[in-house]
Amino acid sequence: MDAKEKMAIPCEPMREQPASVRAHNMEEVALGYTAEAAKREASRCLQCPGKPCMKGCPVSIDIPGFLAKAAEGDFDAAVKIVKKTSLLPAVCGRVCPQEKQCQKFCTMGKLLKDVDKAVAIGRVERFVADFEREKGVGAPAEKAPATGRKVAVIGSGPASITCAADCARAGHDVTMFEAFHKAGGVLVYGIPEFRLPKKIVQAEIDSLKRLGVKIETNFVVGRTRKLKDLMDKDGFDAVFVGTGAGLPKFMGIEGENLNGVFSANEYLTRANLMKAYDEGRADTPYWHGKRVAVLGGGNVAMDASRMALRLGAEKVYLVYRRSEAEMPARKEEVHHAKEEGVEFHMLENAKRILGDEKGFVNGLECLRYELGEPDASGRRSPVPVKGSEFVLDVDTVIVAVGNASNPLIPSTTVGLETNARGNIVVNPETNMTSIPGVFAGGDIVLGAATVILAMGEGRKAARGINAYLA
Repeated sequence: MDAKEKMAIPCEPMREQPASVRAHNMEEVALGYTAEAAKREASRCLQCPGKPCMKGCPVSIDIPGFLAKAAEGDFDAAVKIVKKTSLLPAVCGRVCPQEKQCQKFCTMGKLLKDVDKAVAIGRVERFVADFEREKGVGAPAEKAPATGRKVAVIGSGPASITCAADCARAGHDVTMFEAFHKAGGVLVYGIPEFRLPKKIVQAEIDSLKRLGVKIETNFVVGRTRKLKDLMDKDGFDAVFVGTGAGLPKFMGIEGENLNGVFSANEYLTRANLMKAYDEGRADTPYWHGKRVAVLGGGNVAMDASRMALRLGAEKVYLVYRRSEAEMPARKEEVHHAKEEGVEFHMLENAKRILGDEKGFVNGLECLRYELGEPDASGRRSPVPVKGSEFVLDVDTVIVAVGNASNPLIPSTTVGLETNARGNIVVNPETNMTSIPGVFAGGDIVLGAATVILAMGEGRKAARGINAYLA
């Protein structure tokens, strides 16, 4: 087919659970492509010689290459191409903001003047990864001969998984240390089951184990063991710190200490990692909010809002101080939240949280806003409308206004340089920190970012480690 014929092929829609059904279960919302749908969508790729889509991919997947194989129906070859540079295609195909990365640069989207009509790279990536997993265990990755060098990886999120895999492939003896009882980092405690089934994350952890990576859970580096002790006493030749951005931010408003106020981190961790929603089998209690306000406009706010519905809320309000156009959340997540019944309150913000005489939330006083001039990020700044206060009738408030870097390791490691935001400072070429042999990457360096960006950081740090140990 020539370009004109390919442009005439309609975008392949994603199958989904009906909104009225999925809002009350924890099953995955998007049901994935069939083999024929994946082939049709992949065939829309124009195979541009310059490969502009790859500019938006932090790990430089050969996108035209894997799409060409998928279009032929050779899904085994397609996933092998993806896995040359991405360890987590089933994850990235589900949760990465492709519309702001690879698909943003897709020529098809530019020709049709709509990024939503770009080739659905993430959906095809998801299909070929699922195809391989459902067939059974894929071929084990090739490993270099053992080097006799030991590498410690702290944390088990996307950056750590990628770094651990690349170091193990290089022949190093790798041990991963995870503070929680289950490995996976933000993939298991932050992203809900209905967006990313945990069996998929577990499959990736299992692939790490097949590479020879040892995983120690319930091990808090900085408490169970100091970072420098791993090197000085336990014989690790290099350490990677990938502990993420798990320190929740609050707004500093009146009433944030009332019963019924939660950080989105705690709320989602209870439901995702600890499966509080499964009351018949889980021991973790959760707050049975009936009228819930979620403060924020990012993906975490969408996750918390949609989770609240699934935990039995009768009404969920999403309160955001800018307009929908300025929301950082993915368009797909916003669309799904609206379909499921989340009520959006744009250009409004919490002023104070109200409580009853027993210290429980019984209302949220909000203020209306209008948009002023753009701020440093390019988004228009919200300006409060004087005298526009009003009260939402709620019994629960979930604060989802961002996270700061995990402070434990910087605060317990002498000589580890951080910046004003608490992020670990690294050499931009190697990701080595101010301590020789200690590397870092992911959200602990970038601040809260995406899965694929964290993976890119983990890959760069692994290159730095491998060069250092050589």
